[in-house]
Amino acid sequence: MRSIGNFIWFILGGVWMGLAWWIIGVLAYLSILGIPWGKACFVIGQFSFFPFGREAISRRELKERDDIGTGAFGVLGNVIWFVFAGLWLALGHLFCALANFLTIVGIPFGIQHLKLAGIALAPIGKTIVPREVAQAARRANAETQLTMLRR
Repeated sequence: MRSIGNFIWFILGGVWMGLAWWIIGVLAYLSILGIPWGKACFVIGQFSFFPFGREAISRRELKERDDIGTGAFGVLGNVIWFVFAGLWLALGHLFCALANFLTIVGIPFGIQHLKLAGIALAPIGKTIVPREVAQAARRANAETQLTMLRR
């Protein structure tokens, strides 16, 4: 089912938004200073091509510890990202979502575009993993928090 969803998604806007992510990634790489953002663009661009069965999750949530992208530098990176590229990619996903919402069949795809628009606004500190891995990480975090509350 995921393969069918990804195929339909690719045709109904995923290809254009994936290419948009990759174009922004190339521009970021050309600036040299934008290489970390460019790397994120290629990862999220691949996710934008075929999103079903995978999920974006905070690296803090996945690894249960902070890293450079989940702390203060990540916030600064997301602010810089938002100004230069995030707003435009989010608007592209919103446009695709609205186009998909015009049809009954496209509603699930429009919802996925809205999720990607949220990621486009602040991608630093996130990683793309299979849906099962994201669920397992959230379950492990919940168990850790429950253990701490019981102490």
